[in-house]
Amino acid sequence: GRRGGDSKEWTPVTKLGRLVKDGKINNLEEIFLYSLSVKEPQIIDHFFPEDALDDEVMKIMPVQKQTTAGQRTRFKAFVAVGDRKGHIGLGVKVASE
Repeated sequence: GRRGGDSKEWTPVTKLGRLVKDGKINNLEEIFLYSLSVKEPQIIDHFFPEDALDDEVMKIMPVQKQTTAGQRTRFKAFVAVGDRKGHIGLGVKVASE
């Protein structure tokens, strides 16, 4: 599932977020045209209605780091997110659990 939404108004942090909120970027294709990096999830929420995106965990793999006390194991997850209409994204995250 997607993140639980806050009822508060979205305050953009990045320049791309401000452009989207001000209405200067009207669709997702304009972001892809200029190869802009999407750093805020609210940007995607702005273009897609609620429950329009599907996600699927592609792979979970263990990653180990050698420390002086031994090995520390964390897990790397690859997730594909899309709307089944031609838009797809890949998310990668490493976490301890």
